Formats: sequence, structure tokens, C-alpha cells
Amino acid sequence: MNPPDLISEFEDLSAKFAAARDALGEVIFGQEEIIDLTLATLAAGGHALLVGAPGLAKTLLVSSIGELMGLSAKRVQFTPDLMPGDVLGSEVLEESPEGRRTFRFIPGPVFCQLLMADEINRASPRTQSALLQSMQELHVTVAGARHDLPSPFHVLATQNPIEQEGTYPLPEAQLDRFLMQIDVDYPDEGAERRMLAATTGAQSSSVAAVFTSEDLKRAQSLVRQMPIGAGVVDAILALVRSARPTADAADRVRKFVAWGPGPRASQALSLAARAVALIEQRKAPSIEDVRRLAKPVLRHRMALSFAARSEGLTTDKFIDELLARAA
Repeated sequence: MNPPDLISEFEDLSAKFAAARDALGEVIFGQEEIIDLTLATLAAGGHALLVGAPGLAKTLLVSSIGELMGLSAKRVQFTPDLMPGDVLGSEVLEESPEGRRTFRFIPGPVFCQLLMADEINRASPRTQSALLQSMQELHVTVAGARHDLPSPFHVLATQNPIEQEGTYPLPEAQLDRFLMQIDVDYPDEGAERRMLAATTGAQSSSVAAVFTSEDLKRAQSLVRQMPIGAGVVDAILALVRSARPTADAADRVRKFVAWGPGPRASQALSLAARAVALIEQRKAPSIEDVRRLAKPVLRHRMALSFAARSEGLTTDKFIDELLARAA
């Protein structure tokens, strides 16, 4: 695509994202940053893990985004007795009128464009791992046969950090497949006041489609073609590499970090920074975008040691230390 066509494509898609942000702001109150990060995840072609207490509109956000983006969406309520076949699908034995017996594949709910995995940490590790192949390779294998997923395909999973009884923490390999872990906090008083007025009356707000699935695929292609400056690349590499407890790392990193982010974190930061720039109608990302995205991209890709936890240090606080050191 030549430069004039790229600029025209950029203006068209950034205007659609602006409309999507405004529409979501009419039904999701006081969560502007959460909306931006979730839209950026989709624009970058990734998956997001939404972590927050009950009642913070995580489910409403996902369902509204499905309607806005014109995506075929399905929801799976993850429970301890959920089996991999309940997510991926299974084969059934059928007999024809002539007496021939054959297996027929019945697709599961993963065959959609937007999968909401509600309370994903309540399912067993076996069922959680059923999503690994679909999230990374965009197809599933059942009984040795490959089945391709629709395009685009995204997983928006939710997790409740309060109720830990009967849950199974997501393995590191699966956490790494999420482009971002988006922590959803309580809205401020003004936003909660607006929410009360808008949601307890006789009428409720809804959203209309702004995108089509083809528009989203165009946006994902454009994000990968957006320029990214050498200074931004250097900032991404410096930040990610500073979080690894290698032999030449700072003493505090070696002491407090059990394992650090891999190269996929650098890729995620690069794509997410460009996606945020597109959503905010800027033609290139900045170092400030990298700093803004550091926590959502890194917090689930590193773990602190017992020494850090014993001192009350959290992953977000440690990322703040890394950012302060890099400033």
C-alpha cells in the first residue's frame, strides 16, 4: 500500500475507533482506560485477560465490543467440571440409512470470532490448556484432525481476584498468550453517579455496530505497517530486558524477580504501542505509550520471588521501579 493510501486507511480506521470509544463510554462508565486497552488488544490482533472484582462491567464490556465490532461472539462459563470437548467440540458417531458408520465433528463454542472465557481460572488445567493452541495457532486439533478457526479470532477472558477457593491459577505458558492483563478497578464517584442515573431508569443504553470483522482485519494489518521509531524500540528492549534476573541484571532484580518476561513481551509492547497510537489518531507510537503499556503487558509475564512478597512488593510496584530507573 502506498503512503497516500496508508494515510487514507489510517484516517478511516482511527475515526471508526473514535466512534467505538464514544459508544462504549455510553454503556461502560468510568473505565476509559480499560476501554482503550481492550480496543488496542483487538487492533493488535491479540487476546486480553480482564481481572477485577464482580460487578465492574467486565462481561458487559466484552459483549458490547462484540456488537460494536460486528463479530460473532460466544460465551463460555468456565467451571471445574468443564471439559476440553465442551470448548473445542467433539466427534460423534453417526450411522447412515445404509448402515455406514462415520464420525462427524461438532464444533464447540471456540469456533467464533470473539470468545468470552468467563472466570477462566475456575476450569481445570486440562481445560485451560485446550485454549492454548487456538490462541496461538488459530486452529484446533481434535482426534488428529485440524480445524481452522474463523478470522479474526480473539479471546477476552475474565478472572475474579477475590474468590480464590476452587480456582486453578493459569499456567505461565497460557498467561504469555494474552497480549495484556487488564486490571479493572472501581469507577470514581462521578462515574458511578452517572452509571446510577443511566442504568436504573426505565430505558437502558445499547450499542450499534461501528466496525465489521473486515474493518478489524484491516486495522490489524495497518498496525503492523505503522512506523515505530528507533528510540521507541530501544525503550521497549531496555524495559523488557531490565526485568529479567540474568547474571548482568541489577542486584535488586536478581533478588526479587523469580522469572522475567520473554521476547513475546517485546513483541506485545511494539504492537500494543502502535495500536494505542492508531486509536488515539496518532500516526506513530511514542515512548510514553511504552510506559503507559508497561504494566498491562508485563504484569502477567513475570513473577516475584518470596523475598519480594515478604517485603510487600507487588508486580505493579516493581514495574514502577523499572520505569523510574529507565527515566
